[in-house]
Amino acid sequence: MSIRSFRSLLTARRSLRAGVLVALGVASAAVLGTGTAAAAPVTCVSPPSPNEILVSETASCGATATDAFARSYAADSGTAVSVAESAGAAEAHATGFGTALSAARGGGRSFAYALGGGLSHSWAEGPAITLSVAGWGSGATADTTGVTCVGAQSFAVNTATGRWCALGLGSTLR
Repeated sequence: MSIRSFRSLLTARRSLRAGVLVALGVASAAVLGTGTAAAAPVTCVSPPSPNEILVSETASCGATATDAFARSYAADSGTAVSVAESAGAAEAHATGFGTALSAARGGGRSFAYALGGGLSHSWAEGPAITLSVAGWGSGATADTTGVTCVGAQSFAVNTATGRWCALGLGSTLR
């Protein structure tokens, strides 16, 4: 073994050790909860309020309904918004830096769930039911034109179009 290859071996070992130390530090911070947010959960419902917006530290929700029903729930830095009108029903849930947006009109039922950092969007009109679920690093959309899933933790379905997707596969071409 030459001196040059021996030096490169030492450099690789040092890099490996540094990588292991960084990984242990990140894992320790995650276990100890360093840098994580923990806001009290908030729930917005409309009616009885025509437009309800609540914020608790870093979690926030909003619900607006006109002749319909809207509910949203947020916790742990999540943001959830629901809007409904004309006999529609919309529900949104968001946790862990997730964002959930739900809207319904004309008797449609819409459900959006963003769990642990996902982005979820659901929109229903008429007799349709739409559902979108997104986990960390993923996005899901179920609306009147179809469905879209991005990332391994995504699922969406639209009963009006009969389309569904999961795990980033089966999205409607737009």
